[in-house]
Amino acid sequence: MSFESLGLSDSILDAIIKKGYTTPSPIQEKAIPQILERNDVLASAQTGTGKTAGFTLPLLQILNQGEQPKNRPVRALILTPTRELAAQVYENVKEYSQFTDLRSTVIFGGVNANPQIKTLRRGVDVLVATPGRLLDLYNQKVFTLSKIEIFVLDEADRMLDMGFSRDINKIIQLLPSRRQNLMFSATFSKEIKRLAGGILHNPIAVEATPENTTAEKVIQRAYKVDKGQKPALTIKLIEEGDWNQVLIFTRTKHKANRLSEQLVKKGISSAAIHGNKSQGARTKALAGFKNGSIRVLVATDIAARGLDIPLLPHVINFELPNVPEDYVHRIGRTGRAGANGEAISLVSVDELEYFEGIEKLLGQKLPTDIVEGFEPTETAPPKTEKKPHSRGGGGGQKRSNKNPFRRRSNR
Repeated sequence: MSFESLGLSDSILDAIIKKGYTTPSPIQEKAIPQILERNDVLASAQTGTGKTAGFTLPLLQILNQGEQPKNRPVRALILTPTRELAAQVYENVKEYSQFTDLRSTVIFGGVNANPQIKTLRRGVDVLVATPGRLLDLYNQKVFTLSKIEIFVLDEADRMLDMGFSRDINKIIQLLPSRRQNLMFSATFSKEIKRLAGGILHNPIAVEATPENTTAEKVIQRAYKVDKGQKPALTIKLIEEGDWNQVLIFTRTKHKANRLSEQLVKKGISSAAIHGNKSQGARTKALAGFKNGSIRVLVATDIAARGLDIPLLPHVINFELPNVPEDYVHRIGRTGRAGANGEAISLVSVDELEYFEGIEKLLGQKLPTDIVEGFEPTETAPPKTEKKPHSRGGGGGQKRSNKNPFRRRSNR
């Protein structure tokens, strides 16, 4: 299938050709015609599937039809959870609308609001925003949302994870009731379906890949290792593998900083990226990672969500996520655009429950191994006895204090 066959106009197709794209991705094939037909759409699409173009291209075509209002009220709102994702979506909007008369801008926190206010007051057709800054500037009466024709909620699952549900509901109340709604999420959890029920009207559901699957071209493996040995093993893997572009995930900001410092001390150029970093520091770190001056980027899940890093060869789960779906998001950053990728998980004994949860979600056992010189020695603490829920005696079963790594065979 070609982009022409999806019903896109010449001005949009010219922008696609200039970007060098020839064939639409599965999510683009499924979503674009439905959006052009003005249906509400609920789409399940993982990172790296081309979802941004999936809603941006038809949105721009719809807005570009007919005369533009002279005062340029905001007619399309794209809501994203993070600053990085907002900036990247805006870059896509600019590139795809370059042969149209449409104006767009992006607003997010962490930077001076005055330039954003000036641009908004001059009038824009498409506004890309994070929830906090959007509500802040709206309450200052900088712009109106009464003329919104299309509302896009991107990375909806991450929005909920970051606690934006109240802000989303506030924003929904500010929009006109007659509008087209597009909602994109990596997973269709119960919470997402509940949120969709309050926003979408008779939506068409589209999926790029089966729910909660991982990229086929990603090689996944796990190494069992004591928690205190993880930094040394990480360094060994990077140095001996001669890896030059590695994205490492930690659960906390403190651990991201600490690991990055340990890598730098061993001569591996590294930067940490998380919510406590300024926007300038985050932008600089990402730019350095993309141009090769920074070899390793250490990130928390929230900071890394939405990062557009093409052809990323290596992802390391330094600490496993406590939510299995986040594992899918993490490793989906490698093996993109037809390239192969590798996702390594370092599993300490206290993370076995997380690891089993990931395997259950994936519906498969992940290959595990032990690196010579890094044999795990730690044992799991015995589980405390649980009181039974039903009447009668019988406490919870105690767990063996033997090393579970040694009991489990390599898979």
